Amino acid sequence: MSLLDQALGALAGGQSSDNSALLQRVMQLINNPQSGGLEGLIQSFQQGGLGEIVNSWVSTGQNLPISPDQIQSALGGSSLDGLAAQLGVSPEQASGSLAEMLPQLIDQMTPNGQMPQSGDLLAQGLDLLKKGGLFG
Repeated sequence: MSLLDQALGALAGGQSSDNSALLQRVMQLINNPQSGGLEGLIQSFQQGGLGEIVNSWVSTGQNLPISPDQIQSALGGSSLDGLAAQLGVSPEQASGSLAEMLPQLIDQMTPNGQMPQSGDLLAQGLDLLKKGGLFG
């Protein structure tokens, strides 16, 4: 178990274990330089024809919704299958949960419409867990 897993697990206390586990996996993806981090995730949506939606999450305006099918299309089946397997859920359940979580998470991680510095991402993710900002 990585330090990130331990820290996120300890801070997720009052949240549902499903949401906590999903947030842990998403934060690992966002903090993974091999996948391009948050910028890489946003780029996946933009390249998948969902630029208007993901840009709304980064901007200061209203967050546009995304469907589970759009999540599957943007992230690709293998990425979603891997995430679902880690969480012990179906790919459909994983994409549904991501459709609910990602707009809020990316919105909160890009205050004032600005991308955070890469070193700030882990601190922001931990702060969101402490505050219960996504599930509270």
